[in-house]
Amino acid sequence: MNPNIDKQLASRIRQLADKYETADFLAADPSSFMHKVAGADNQEAMAFIASCLSYGSRKQFFPKIQFVLDASGGEVDRWVRSDEWQNDIADTAECFYRLYTRHDMCCLLAAYSRMLNRYGSMKAYVASHATTGIEAVEAICRYFAEQGASKIVPKNTTSACKRVCMFLRWMVRSESPVDLGLWADIIDRRSLIMPLDTHVVQESVRMGLLNSRTASMSTARRLTDAMLEIFPDDPTRGDFALFGLGVDEEKEQQ
Repeated sequence: MNPNIDKQLASRIRQLADKYETADFLAADPSSFMHKVAGADNQEAMAFIASCLSYGSRKQFFPKIQFVLDASGGEVDRWVRSDEWQNDIADTAECFYRLYTRHDMCCLLAAYSRMLNRYGSMKAYVASHATTGIEAVEAICRYFAEQGASKIVPKNTTSACKRVCMFLRWMVRSESPVDLGLWADIIDRRSLIMPLDTHVVQESVRMGLLNSRTASMSTARRLTDAMLEIFPDDPTRGDFALFGLGVDEEKEQQ
């Protein structure tokens, strides 16, 4: 039992999760893009690409995700699988988004296309390589590293792999107004790892759930263990509580 989690703190975090895990959460979150396409294949593909681009300012990365949505006409799976993306993203050293060049995006999409054509879907690939959340993170990172596309997807799980963990939350958690639950039958949500967003780390340290701001996988797993004490069946539900609170407090300071 984590000595820093008393009944009052646990109750507050549950209340915050109830407050923030609503359909209203989608409006300002990259998870909204996977709700803008139809069909499980398109939702999975849109979610994966959106998660890959979700860092930095939302005002800057939202247009990049929107570009993919527009270029594909909502048929994101076909756009990747058929290599139609080559008509929309030239393989150059020009910047695509922040540290990612167009070449980096081409490497990512080429590797993803090979995965889809070999396995049928990312879900099928993960199902053949993993049964738990951490195994799924490792499998996704390993695949893209082996394909020479580790500029955007982390090459291993030394880091917190925040965006991969977030993508898995979107795919695995069911019965949510935000998360899709498309992979609920292959990964137990109890094994998911908390995504270490800046807001999540900040609130976790403030609440005494973490004593370090280091964004490592070991830190993410420690926070996940703490959330398991509050949400034994669904630890990443705590992501809504900590992230939502952090965003609201940031707004108040502006």
